Amino acid sequence: MHIAPHDNQNRPIVDVDHPLVPLNYFNIVRLKRGESFTYAVPGYETCIVPATGTVRVEVGGQRHEGLGQRTRDVWDGEPEGVYVPVGREARFTCRSDAAEVFIAGAKYDRVLEPFAVRADEIDRVQYGSDETKTHRKIKHILGTRYHDRVGRLLVSELFTVGAGGWSGFPSHKHDTDRLPDETRHDETYNFRFRPAHGSGLQMLQREDNAPGDAYHVMDGSTVLIDRGYHPCCVLPGYEMYYFTILGGLSQRSLKQYFQPTHADQLKTIPGIMDMVAKFK
Repeated sequence: MHIAPHDNQNRPIVDVDHPLVPLNYFNIVRLKRGESFTYAVPGYETCIVPATGTVRVEVGGQRHEGLGQRTRDVWDGEPEGVYVPVGREARFTCRSDAAEVFIAGAKYDRVLEPFAVRADEIDRVQYGSDETKTHRKIKHILGTRYHDRVGRLLVSELFTVGAGGWSGFPSHKHDTDRLPDETRHDETYNFRFRPAHGSGLQMLQREDNAPGDAYHVMDGSTVLIDRGYHPCCVLPGYEMYYFTILGGLSQRSLKQYFQPTHADQLKTIPGIMDMVAKFK
């Protein structure tokens, strides 16, 4: 499902128990200097990530100052985040001229402890190549190092490297719990492009080697991945970013199932198995 860019007026874009991706929650909050936003999401653990701007976050008796160092866009520095436990009230206040803040969430049934993730604590992985048109960089905000502190939520930022190319290829899916081959993880994307008038294509193929759907994604587009194989690409001459939320049904570790028709491509893309390992 594609949700076109729009002013959501600080209301959830993907609310609790969404019919397509019930394991996900997503909101974008835009504030001006001195403005605050307070929220709590019963049944979901969340992560506050400034896309741009700087905020102060208060949750569970903790205060985290100076979260977020990016000013121009999501390419302007490293991400940071604060983990918010299930149902816990969190408040963040804009400390820069303006801030755009992502709230990512996953359904969970235990209350853990809040913590901050600073720029020097994220996990980074880069793989692919210009020759295979699959060059990609991933910045894991809530990655594998936090398995003992987070329930079901994985939060990352993905970038195409260079201008144009494919991401999420070879095509894979994760819509069914059938370990050890695959896990059920609902997924939500929010796209950005540089320059901002760029755009791309999100494929969604329900069955291997059968016709599927395709969505024209633009700066600010949100895509919900409920099931199926889902590679995406960006037009030549543009860079693409997408904020990624994964919520697991029975476990946090993601087990991707690669599309049989294209599985032999795994041998042609440098470093792809390092990428797979970072989601486990």
